[in-house]
Amino acid sequence: MGALSGRVAIVTGASRGVGKGCAIELGAAGATVYVTGRTLEPGQAALPGTIGATAQAVDEAGGRGIAVRCDHRDDEAVAALLARVEREAGRLDVLVNNAFAIPPELTSGRRFWEVPLSNWDDMIDVGTRSAYVASALAAPLMIRAGRGLIANISSSGAAKYAWHVCYGVGKCALDRITADTAHELAPYGVSVVSLWPGLVLTERVQANRAQLPGLAKVRGESQRFTGRAVAALAADPQVARHSGRALASRELAQLYGFTDLDGSLPDGPLEERRAD
Repeated sequence: MGALSGRVAIVTGASRGVGKGCAIELGAAGATVYVTGRTLEPGQAALPGTIGATAQAVDEAGGRGIAVRCDHRDDEAVAALLARVEREAGRLDVLVNNAFAIPPELTSGRRFWEVPLSNWDDMIDVGTRSAYVASALAAPLMIRAGRGLIANISSSGAAKYAWHVCYGVGKCALDRITADTAHELAPYGVSVVSLWPGLVLTERVQANRAQLPGLAKVRGESQRFTGRAVAALAADPQVARHSGRALASRELAQLYGFTDLDGSLPDGPLEERRAD
């Protein structure tokens, strides 16, 4: 039996990237994982990956994957997701807020006055507000159980310039959500953390890395490295010691003793480089 056998998780934005990696690692630890995203069929998105494929990968890793199409701009859809989890599983142990809208201008190098104003809505609505909404709807289920972990996938862009003004504002706000929700949930046994990956070799990064020369020397991490951090936190009976904090995945690897898929430790977020 895995360390998370019998536990139930939701991972948002898990068709690909860090969300996919988190879902698979929670599955590898034995959890049932509700995988959310908008991509149902191959070819519906510019990048490979579907929620069904991720759910299957969770099954293959040893857990149980359940694909749920959910647009995290739609509060009613998120409420329906939580109602389904409560109805089917009767519990929620882990929520990973990973869903994030990435406009094409994010890595364009263009300055904030040169990009559409809609960039603000894209990255603040899906990435910051969506994490708040999912947390608010998940909290009552966790509070009733007297336990739970909410992991917000953030970035060192919360503390230093990275990519885009709206990106940094959104990540800084997300870390504030972590700190303040952790404060209010502490009496109920629910912990909240922000996680800072390093350079994750997602499908998007792999497709565009040649156009991002500033990242060429960074030792990136697999999609599953931060997932291993989430699984380690979820299995830690003393996870409350981390609650309210922003933690680098690399820092947690050293604390909990895990490595990336190839046995290495990738560069942490402080070693990230911005492509100028």
